[in-house]
Amino acid sequence: MNPVGFIRSATTIARAPLVPEIALHLATELTPLWEATEAFLAEQNIEPPFWAFAWPGSQALARLVLDEPQRVAGKRVLDFAAGCGLAAIACALSGAAWVEAAEIDPLAAEATLLNAALNGVAVAALARDVVGEAGRWDTVLAGDVCYEAPMTGHILPWLRSLARAGAEVIIADPGRAYLPKQGMAPIATYDVPVTRELEDRETRVVMLYRVAG
Repeated sequence: MNPVGFIRSATTIARAPLVPEIALHLATELTPLWEATEAFLAEQNIEPPFWAFAWPGSQALARLVLDEPQRVAGKRVLDFAAGCGLAAIACALSGAAWVEAAEIDPLAAEATLLNAALNGVAVAALARDVVGEAGRWDTVLAGDVCYEAPMTGHILPWLRSLARAGAEVIIADPGRAYLPKQGMAPIATYDVPVTRELEDRETRVVMLYRVAG
């Protein structure tokens, strides 16, 4: 399977409701991925295409950065669990010195590179689990990452260690049960339009929190 060819053929160029400034290769009702089942994807040896959707957490982070570019201008930024790379692209458009987008799915990394090129910016895509790596970032953005207890336990100590080392760490949370509120300072709230194919409602309230060390 050619990753770039697959992404281009299975998605269409669209824009997230909260971030219309940025074009992305996304799954919509007009694309094959929209109707693809997990069983079909497994037969094709394709991971669930989380990278093909602009998730509410990423939309909120991107909106924050575009509205307040001083948060990332001239800084080294990591978009952690980046999905389609939406927040990373917003950082690059807002003047970040350099931007890395980390995802464990190689297709997500390829989608991020395609999306960055589509918007005329440079983003480095890391197709690996970066948890535990030494901090080299001034700002770390993490979308909807506390959706399961094991995931939270895996990533949160590392994110807190980055905060202790001086990075500004911001988590976007759409109301997941596993985000501990202790050591989380709310900084913004967004009402993000969503589709009922992905969520059980038409709008998801996303809170952005600064992580304490």
